[in-house]
Amino acid sequence: MRARRILLVEDNQDDEALTLRALQKSNILNEVTVARDGAEALDRLFADDDADRALPALILLDLKLPKVDGFEVLHRIRADERTRLIPVVILTSSGQEEDILAGYAGGANAFVRKPVAFSGFADAVRALGMFWLLINEPPRDVTSPAAGRDAPAVMP
Repeated sequence: MRARRILLVEDNQDDEALTLRALQKSNILNEVTVARDGAEALDRLFADDDADRALPALILLDLKLPKVDGFEVLHRIRADERTRLIPVVILTSSGQEEDILAGYAGGANAFVRKPVAFSGFADAVRALGMFWLLINEPPRDVTSPAAGRDAPAVMP
């Protein structure tokens, strides 16, 4: 069985490195694919040139992205039958109430503000990974390989 893959959509290289480090520190060994802007994220999810591409089990989505912002990425994810049930966690530095409301209204499963200190950030990432990849039970009848057919790769 393949491990359940994570798509990290993050344009800030420091935040990307911190997220990857926090996942590793938390013993979350799932493969992580990084998209550095909204257009790249959409291409990774919907590119027609790779019909066998496995969809991620979890998407960690920043909001303030170049080319296509996070809200539009979220909208496109929720509008497509292939991706509409993939858990999307908004992981952003924004704590603005309008962003929180827009994220949930757009179909985000969770909204997590990036803590400033690494220890708090690592704790948040660990909790996200443990919940969405290990504890959460995804539906089994969707077209995505992320629908529970893949085993988690989390080490206790």
